[in-house]
Order: sequence, then C-alpha cells, then structure tokens
Amino acid sequence: MASLPTEKSSASFWHSEPSEFLLGHRTTAALPKEVDVVIVGSGITGASAARFLAEDEGAKGLSIVMLEAREACWGATGRNGGHCQPLLFERGPNVAAFELRNYHAIKSYISDNDIPCEWRALPGCRSFWTKALAKAAAKDVRELQNADPEIGKEVKVIENEDEIRKLRVNGAPGVMLTAVAASLWPYKLVAFMLEKLVKEHGLNLQTKTPVTKIEPLNPNSNDNAKDLRHTLHTPRGPLHARHIILATNGYTSHLLPSFTTLIVPERGVMTSLLPPANSTRLAASHGFVGANGANPIHDDYLVQRPFSGVPNPRGHLMFGGGNVGKTMKVVDEDDDSVVDWGSVGYLKKALLGLLDLGGEIEGVDELECTHAWSGIWGTSIDQHPWVGAVPGEGMEGVWLAGGYSGHGMPNGTLCGKAVVDMMLAQEAGLPVDAVQEQLVKSGNLPRSYLITKERIERCKKLDSVEVQDVKGLEGLRHLTALPDLKHQEDAKL
Repeated sequence: MASLPTEKSSASFWHSEPSEFLLGHRTTAALPKEVDVVIVGSGITGASAARFLAEDEGAKGLSIVMLEAREACWGATGRNGGHCQPLLFERGPNVAAFELRNYHAIKSYISDNDIPCEWRALPGCRSFWTKALAKAAAKDVRELQNADPEIGKEVKVIENEDEIRKLRVNGAPGVMLTAVAASLWPYKLVAFMLEKLVKEHGLNLQTKTPVTKIEPLNPNSNDNAKDLRHTLHTPRGPLHARHIILATNGYTSHLLPSFTTLIVPERGVMTSLLPPANSTRLAASHGFVGANGANPIHDDYLVQRPFSGVPNPRGHLMFGGGNVGKTMKVVDEDDDSVVDWGSVGYLKKALLGLLDLGGEIEGVDELECTHAWSGIWGTSIDQHPWVGAVPGEGMEGVWLAGGYSGHGMPNGTLCGKAVVDMMLAQEAGLPVDAVQEQLVKSGNLPRSYLITKERIERCKKLDSVEVQDVKGLEGLRHLTALPDLKHQEDAKL
C-alpha cells in the first residue's frame, strides 16, 4: 500500500520557475467543513477534472475544493519527461484514437489560451535496440495499419540504416516514427490551468493539505444536512463531501487499500543535461526501447528544450529512465525525495552513444547535469488506466481516474473529463452505466479503462506488477490474450 507523498521531494527542473501565486496557496484560510465535490490531487488529471466541472452547466452551483498534499502540481505531472506522445501501436486502435484525442485537446487548450509552456509539435521517434524488439514493434504497426488505416497513417516503420541515421539514431535495428507527438513544460501548463480556475471559476485550492483517510459519513449524522457521503481526514481537520474525485495516481492505494495490487507506485528518474557546445536542437522526441540491454518495459525517453526565445534557453536535454544503471528498487516505491545516482550516471553517459548529438563531443564522456530528480507514477496491473466509480460498500460518490503506467500526459485530460461526466450524470439522476456506454461508443473513453467488478476479478489472476517487471516485454504481451485488450478491446461494439 502506498504512503502519503513525502513532505520534501527531490528538485525537479520543471519546478525551477514556479508560480508565485500557487506556492503555498490556500484560497481560504480555513478548510471548509463541507463541500459538494473534493478533488484530491492537482496534476494533469485533477486540474482537468476541475476545468471540465467549471465548463459544464451541469456543475453550476456545486462547491469544489481541491486538496494537494504538497505544493500544486508537485507530483508526477511536475516531475515527468515533458512528453505528450500518443503511443499508437502498443495498444489497440481505440486506445490509440483516445490518446490522439487527448493530444489534440491539450494542443487546442494551449493554443486557445496562448499558454507559455514550450509546447512544440514534433515527430515521436521510438527506436528498438534488438532485432527481436524491432520486428515485434513493426508487426504491431502493421496490425494497427490493418485494423485502422487512418490512424495507421500516423506511424512509419523505418528499418533502412541510412534513414535511421538521418534521425540521428546510432545503430538501432528499427525505428517507429509517429507523426503526432509534442514536448512541453508540463508544470507550466497545469499551473496556468489552476490559476485560471482559482481566479475566474471559484476553485478553492488548498495546498499542503494531505488526505490521510476517507470514511463514509453516517447518513443520520447531524453533519449531514446536505446529503453528504464521506469524511476526508486531513491534519487541518475533517472535510465532509458528497463526491470525491481521486486524481492520486501512484498514491491511490493510500486512500483505496483495495487498489494496492491494481495501481502500484513506481519511482522513475529524470535529468536535465546540457547539450554539447555548438550542437543543434533535435527534430524529434525520442524513446529508446531495450537500449544497452535494458528491460523493454523501462524505456529511456528524451525531449529537448529551446535554445532561444524562452527563459533559461540552454537546449536542455530532458532525459529520463536509466534503469540499466539503477542501484535501487523501482517497483512499489513511493518516495521521490531520494534519487538513484546509478541511473543518473547512466543517463549522463548514454546519449553520447545513442544519438548523434552533434557539436563539440571530442573528449566528452558524459554530459553536464543541471538537475536530477525522482518521480512517482502509478503502474496499472493490466497496463490500462482505471476510470470510473469505485466499487464497494461505502464507496458511493467516490470516483477515480489514474494508473497511467507512466503515460499520463496523453491520457489524463480526457480521463478527468470522463469521470466528471459520470459524476454529473449521477447528480442528475441518470444511470452511470448508460453514460459509460455512451463514452465508449463516442470514443471518449476506451472500454478497457472502465472500473468494473469483472475487471478487478480478472486482474486478480494476472502476474503482479513486480513479476511483470521481472519478465519484461514477455510479461506484457500475455495481456493481449485477455478480452477488451489490444486490438480486441472493443470488439463487442
């Protein structure tokens, strides 16, 4: 079971330019005693849920409080790799289409609001570093192209050595190039959203307010004049709520012990590295699968910041992963105050061999590191997020969107919207099941993301996240035989 987020954390580069408005922010000095909706977590999912509540007429008049254990956006979204890349061929076409929708939703929101978050649309280059991996990835791409030719157009298999070199990749047997990807400063996006919600839409944001426990509220209690259902306990006192939206990702099982094996925290490592002198900016984002003997589950990943036109324009290489060099346990770890310096050491050296960085590299055996930090993500046991109503006695009105398995940016926005749609349907007296079916049929949520009792029972038969991690890619591929996963996931529609 996960712990609460640590009070102190390693210093993320993305927090080097924090929002002064959000630091230590508490919209009201005292914690409200009762509220219609509490959102726990202030990353991309929590902020998106608050945004869609603010934009929906069905939520008009509802009081909304957001609780964050630390500073705003100080968890996974503020500590990730800076990617927004739909992974189109690793799952089924319906998941690919959903991730594309997330990508375009984020892109449109940034454009409409002119958010200075270094959004850069660019190709996504995933290189596969053994012949077997390259062959398997190419097969997945061909299956996608057959199943959904329109989405399949967005991915290109590159196996020619000269074409691979043009992408500045050194020696990988195969590359899958996705046309739709982006890099961004994720904290700045979410900080903008939260500031706007607080200033213009009445969101009550309470930072440094961890939720220690959730309990059902006695329906006959004197505190229950507003048909409240739950008490959220915090060090600042209790808060009674009708609905709770958990956007807690890797820390979910702290508040939902029943999800201990379903969403497991994992600790990742990120660095910001200075590029060689006189090098030029990379034209694509990169993922390196199985490089230098790595477990294929744990790829290394890279985007590059600008050399001009932004604050601190040094072309930082934002490089994460580094499991080849790890000296610490990764799975079932939720402390982001510690950094695995073995992984950092690997990351400082590896890019010089993986890519043609250009510039002055003679005599350079490692890149200068300005920041190195940890982040905690939530790995789902079946590699799909969990979105919907939490089942169980006393759980009515508790909603969850999380478990992105390190892939939250192209999922969290519309997962946040989906759970809001379900919650508001219940408020309006509509059956949640019908809303879920409509979300699936309209492409606004993959069926494989829905929280159901049947899915939970099915997941009890799977290898644990820890065992899957040991097995590597083989441990993931057996999931494709399950109903509702891979290319079969929505076959019944």
